[in-house]
Amino acid sequence: MKTKSELRSILFRHLDGITTAPTAYVLHQKGVLAYLLEKQTATLGSVTAAFKANEGYLNVALRVLASQGWLTQQIGHQNDEVIFSTNDASELAFSLVPLYKEVFQLMQFTEHFHPRKFEVEPFALLNTLFKKYQNNFGIHLAEDPATRAIQQQVLYHIEGNLVGPTIVMLGMTGMFHKYFMETSFRPEEFHKNPECFQEILDFLTYLDWFTKKNNHYQFTETGLFYAKRATAYGVTVSYIPTLRKLDELLFGNASILRNVGEHETELHVDREMNVWGSGGAHSEYFKIVDDIIIDLFNRPITEQPKGILDMGCGNGAFLEHIFDVIERQTLRGKMLDDYPLFLVGVDYNEAALKVTRANLIKADIWAKVIWGDIGRPQLLSDTLRDDYGIDLKELLNVRTFLDHNRIWFEPAVKTTGRVSSSTGAFAHRGQRISNNDVEDNLLEHLNKWSPFVQKFGLLIIELHTIAPELTAANLGKTAATAYDATHGFSDQYIVEIEVLHKIAAEAGLYSDAKVFTKFPNSDLATVSVNLFKGK
Repeated sequence: MKTKSELRSILFRHLDGITTAPTAYVLHQKGVLAYLLEKQTATLGSVTAAFKANEGYLNVALRVLASQGWLTQQIGHQNDEVIFSTNDASELAFSLVPLYKEVFQLMQFTEHFHPRKFEVEPFALLNTLFKKYQNNFGIHLAEDPATRAIQQQVLYHIEGNLVGPTIVMLGMTGMFHKYFMETSFRPEEFHKNPECFQEILDFLTYLDWFTKKNNHYQFTETGLFYAKRATAYGVTVSYIPTLRKLDELLFGNASILRNVGEHETELHVDREMNVWGSGGAHSEYFKIVDDIIIDLFNRPITEQPKGILDMGCGNGAFLEHIFDVIERQTLRGKMLDDYPLFLVGVDYNEAALKVTRANLIKADIWAKVIWGDIGRPQLLSDTLRDDYGIDLKELLNVRTFLDHNRIWFEPAVKTTGRVSSSTGAFAHRGQRISNNDVEDNLLEHLNKWSPFVQKFGLLIIELHTIAPELTAANLGKTAATAYDATHGFSDQYIVEIEVLHKIAAEAGLYSDAKVFTKFPNSDLATVSVNLFKGK
């Protein structure tokens, strides 16, 4: 059996593949990859003009390939010009990109079927690809280590597109219940089309996730490793509605997934799946905030916040966790009758509000659950004061992975002489946004919140990007490629940790050094925990 480190590396490569395969194939299909091989070096503007592309999303796409080591990105921060060059890996990697055709077609085909159920038609197509994969899609693995590494990289990408959506559907429909994980079972125990379902189980058996004996399947240690981490695939897979439309996003109508009303169902992401995936993934970071919460709610009552506001409450898991910590581990928990805790869950998405309400009611936790926009804290403050008699400044404001998902607006004031240090690729409805403008936008965003968080602070768990050359040098050690693609194509703005700290300081907010934590604790960090306060 592979070590846990090796299995985790494969998981990261799977996530790479879910985003890289459709991205690379659409660029190949349009002729962009051949153009780059011919030119060897080209500005983003010249590629945009040659293919009449939507520059913002094209920038995201090319940066994805740079993160996989297939292109080299350079940013001229002074003149705001982005340059992409081919490298030693480009020609071989680009020659293998046509192998992504069928997994991209599968991604598009599944749009017409239920997102939670395994149906016969997709089963049949999936099974065809399973068989091809077992023959390496016709690739003859080379003896040369550099060549072989790229070939295996592509095969892991394909495997990720076959495994990722499958494991998420299995996880969301109960396959990873203890009953199935601890005993052997037959396909007909789980699915109404056992013949089709058996094809999936046989493929996963080929990958050493199961053993099979007399048509009974049982999880191996490898299978249990991935089953317990099914939610780790959830967020990336939830963006397949965006990824299957990349040809249109890059070269057609950049707003094709955005023609919905303010409170209508989102088209670019499967939000229920996203909440499921992020809820599971976030549990790792909840432990970090426990010490902060315990310290704060063990202080004299006059020094404690009256409650907690979770902006972007998702499925309510964060609020539920915080309440449990306060109730069981703090002095405030013993005083709730005399000093009740005001809990407020806020989200922009109606589906998330519905899930949060249901989960908090089930947990017997009192909370206000309301609609709100992270970009309009004054409106939120007015609502809390007028409707509930709650002062936003008297609450501890917390949020998880949300500030990067604020609605874009042009900065009202652009900082003279600002030279961004970010390597990110940012877009809004296909239009490229300069990195300088992203920093100014973030500054205005934090300036809006600063008056409301001076007293008790702003506790943030946030997602970040890292430089593409750093990602490329550490394939299998980071999910940065998947984060950059899913968030870049859906108009979200993840910046490096250093950039967040720099801009927060400009807004008069400083990360408490005793609290600050990053994951992993290295240059590859893509998640940070910060408690921002005024000096």
